[in-house]
Amino acid sequence: MAYNYFPTNYQPIYPQQNYSVQVPANTQPSTQSSLIWVSGETGAKAYMVAPNQTVVLWDSESQSIYLKSADASGMPSIKVLDYTIRNNTPQKAEIQSAGDFATKDDVVALQKEINALKAKFSDRPERKESKK
Repeated sequence: MAYNYFPTNYQPIYPQQNYSVQVPANTQPSTQSSLIWVSGETGAKAYMVAPNQTVVLWDSESQSIYLKSADASGMPSIKVLDYTIRNNTPQKAEIQSAGDFATKDDVVALQKEINALKAKFSDRPERKESKK
């Protein structure tokens, strides 16, 4: 006779597996913005970049910004941007010559001509079109 060593309501206990990632509620996204400073173009060329990445390098010696990127094989390329400081004074728009635009007098004269033509054609009797 076989004996059952386990009670009949026995359920095996397995550790619960949580497949979802839980993020703590009090964490905030990182807002650190660090500038990478290099010494001239030679410093930018010497800066190592990981494959498929792009970094912005600020020149500490001149007013230049270097965009250094590396392709999938790790071959680097550099784009040099020169920046200048602008004045806060707004620039005035150029006024074009008056010959390019119609004046109010020109529009009034044109309206009078249109009205005269309308009156001339409205006085004519209508022609009856003959069918062939």
